[in-house]
Amino acid sequence: MEALLHRKIFRKNPVLGYMHMSLAFGWFLLIVVGHLETMIAEHSLFVPFHKAVFFRYYEGFDEFFLSGLFSFLMDFLLLFVLSGLMFAIVKRFRKKLFGLRRTTHLKSGDKIALTSLWLIFPLRLLAESTSAAVYHNGGFLTSGVGAAIDFIGNPAIFYYPLWMAYSLSLGFFFVALPNSRYMHIPTEVVFIFLRVAGIRLKKQNDSYTDVQVFSCSRCGICLDKCQLSVAGIDDSQSVYLLKNIRNKNLSDEKLFNCLMCGRCQVDCPVGIETIELRTVQRIESTREYNSSYDYLIQEVATKADVVYFAGCMTHLTPRVISSMKKIFATAEEDVWFMDEVKAPCCGRPLMLAGQYEAARKLIENNSRMILDSGAHTLVVSCPICYKVFKEDYKLPDVEVVFHAQYIYDLIHSGKLSVDTSNQRMVYHDPCELGRGMGMYETPRKLLGRIGEVVHMKDEKEYAFCCGGSLGNLKISEDKRKLLRDQALVTYEGFSPNILVTACPKCKKTFAAGRKLKVFDLAEVVAGAICVDSLSKEKEILEKQEADCYAVEGL
Repeated sequence: MEALLHRKIFRKNPVLGYMHMSLAFGWFLLIVVGHLETMIAEHSLFVPFHKAVFFRYYEGFDEFFLSGLFSFLMDFLLLFVLSGLMFAIVKRFRKKLFGLRRTTHLKSGDKIALTSLWLIFPLRLLAESTSAAVYHNGGFLTSGVGAAIDFIGNPAIFYYPLWMAYSLSLGFFFVALPNSRYMHIPTEVVFIFLRVAGIRLKKQNDSYTDVQVFSCSRCGICLDKCQLSVAGIDDSQSVYLLKNIRNKNLSDEKLFNCLMCGRCQVDCPVGIETIELRTVQRIESTREYNSSYDYLIQEVATKADVVYFAGCMTHLTPRVISSMKKIFATAEEDVWFMDEVKAPCCGRPLMLAGQYEAARKLIENNSRMILDSGAHTLVVSCPICYKVFKEDYKLPDVEVVFHAQYIYDLIHSGKLSVDTSNQRMVYHDPCELGRGMGMYETPRKLLGRIGEVVHMKDEKEYAFCCGGSLGNLKISEDKRKLLRDQALVTYEGFSPNILVTACPKCKKTFAAGRKLKVFDLAEVVAGAICVDSLSKEKEILEKQEADCYAVEGL
């Protein structure tokens, strides 16, 4: 479905999908059907590979069982491949006809392989058509072309030169293959098999890293998805990263100039893990960096049922924290605000910078605190934290929940009641939460309880990055603003009352932009808590305040 039929490309552009499918699947069928034909003709299950490839040269003049059917099938498959080849040639010179704004440039090895590939099938048609003209047989295609060759002159004159040219084109292609982008043809099949089997990248270079790198065809489909081009950055996209890794000339300038947003990964025809691959390379580049983190104080954890970890970015948007406090109090949850006063970062920003070993020290410290609290639930309101807690922390018997899911469960269970309104809301999918963790529907269902969520084209896996990504260590502030405004202009086109996101970094980035009001979904929910719930919350807060005064002796 992916390596031969290219279903992901079909979904993006049917014509582009047909082009790739006809070349890959068509050539595969030519080999398979050709071998079946040879086995029947030879009355043997074991035939030399070359004899099937050049069957019309060796035995194209003999009649055998079902020879007429095979002649038709082989001609039909060859025509199928040639139709895809025609589209490929047009695409090379008129890419916009296929919905592509940009494609990658070819290096010398690519040009040799591509020229050979383009020649293989026309030369095969001419060679087999010459055989048909000499021996007066062939299918509907080769017999027709053979008749044209016979009309031009004696077909026997062209017989050996055309078969030799076809043979050489195949030879040149397979010799050039390992040093060209077309190495992906055999490699991607292995990669897809391993990926479906559950193999994942580790935080180091290994053979699986190489398999993914060589599985990139440099088709350029990912280029149009990269927002960096809006800021005039055109040399650090994932396709160039993989090429530079392969050529062993990757610079830190290109390695770290990436949003790590994952938009490129969505449309990759074979599902290459572009973000993880870049992370691995960053780890290799910054391996010498280290920190003892001696300043970490071994604090005593507070016992609670629920631990709330706001995260660094959320502390820069304090209204999100105050909204979460309001929600917790209203629902009467037993919560410990783990990082309310002081606590280390979750470690994810260090990982994005490639400093994995340093991040591990923060992870170990935070894990100890969470486990010592005896909590059964960890709630986070930052997607950056959520991703690292879910993927890199080992917290047995502790459920890690993003605040959108947690709040939705509170409403669903009746612990929290909200009023509805006629507000039109555009929801922005944060990169780490959406493409990073696959959470798209829960925030929308939650907001749908309160108002109208406007649906649009650039959402969910195709959502824009806000531009404030912590993953890019090279981009300037002015260029970040260009990326931010690209998203805001799109959102404003739907005339919403407010823009809602689920990431404190996205909120802070968007809020510094145009006039559209920006809220975290926790703020929207806190503002919609119904009157009865508010009365209960006030009573709880007053009791907590009285207890605090009693302790302080006031």
